[in-house]
Amino acid sequence: MTKLSVNVNKIATLRNSRGGNVPNLLAVANDIETFGAEGITVHPRPDERHIRYQDARDLKNSVTTEYNIEGNPIKKFIDLVLEVRPTQVTLVPDSIDAITSNAGWDTKKNLGFLTEVIDTFKRCGIRTSIFLDPNPKLLESAAKTGTDRIELYTESFAEAFGKGDKSGIEPFIETATIASSLGIGVNAGHDLSLDNIAFFKEQVPNLLEVSIGHALISESLYLGLENVVNMYLNKLKS
Repeated sequence: MTKLSVNVNKIATLRNSRGGNVPNLLAVANDIETFGAEGITVHPRPDERHIRYQDARDLKNSVTTEYNIEGNPIKKFIDLVLEVRPTQVTLVPDSIDAITSNAGWDTKKNLGFLTEVIDTFKRCGIRTSIFLDPNPKLLESAAKTGTDRIELYTESFAEAFGKGDKSGIEPFIETATIASSLGIGVNAGHDLSLDNIAFFKEQVPNLLEVSIGHALISESLYLGLENVVNMYLNKLKS
């Protein structure tokens, strides 16, 4: 069964829009775990417009499942991860002003940098993952970084699938297959939803984890958070 990690950034966005602590991020994360999710994901950005760095610290003492922190490995982020020591860190090449993640790493151009950062995290016992476009040509250099996993950037699949084009899955199948042969675990995330998650899971081999936030929280506004978490879990069952 592929694990479901729920990104709670949107809960923080809602809280921050009014100030105060409603909704309570820690309580919602705990509820999501109680409803069956196997992980919590946060993606703090330098401007802290949704998840704050203190949120990442507070969640460390609250999350009882796997804890995944995503972000661009600038010094402030690296220091945070080394302090919190989550289960997993996912490295994402976001620009400072990015609204959301929109590209994976060029592992060839950034090989030296990624290798150094990943080594730092792994020496502290933190599992590492690289946000990657579905491009098999980047896997050899990804393997050289020493990363434990890649997270496939799934926007192109979701966009094609929404238009009725299922062929968009093909580069993801190829990339995941080669990654597994190189001993790299496969995660996925970005624009996965109840509409496309079952097909993605069925087609992509050795899928260990999906990280879903925007769609899951949006769907929960209509269907209820507990119900939606369990709908995802049912679609991810082997």
